[in-house]
Amino acid sequence: MAIIITEECINCDACIAECPNNAIYEPDQEWSYSDETSLSGLITSLNGEEIDADAQNDPISDEFYYIVPDKCTECKGFHDEPQCASVCPVDCCIIDENHVETEDELLLKKAWLHGE
Repeated sequence: MAIIITEECINCDACIAECPNNAIYEPDQEWSYSDETSLSGLITSLNGEEIDADAQNDPISDEFYYIVPDKCTECKGFHDEPQCASVCPVDCCIIDENHVETEDELLLKKAWLHGE
């Protein structure tokens, strides 16, 4: 599963530096797959869709920090627990029940993001 930031977020900025996948963005900030990953240009996503890794995508939230589910690996392969949740002072980084993934799927996503 990916992690989601709830609307209880106080926009403190503690989580951004902790994310090894650069999956966390500020409110109203556009995002791309290529941000701090090895992805670039036209790529095939893990579900077989062709996407432009450098394209800027619309923000997921304009009110509070957000996590891009396609870039979140719950820190698998990097840490024992999601780092955003471990540093969040208001405990608003929680499991996203809408993006259920196995540990193997999360590790595959990590490898895809970082060219491993």
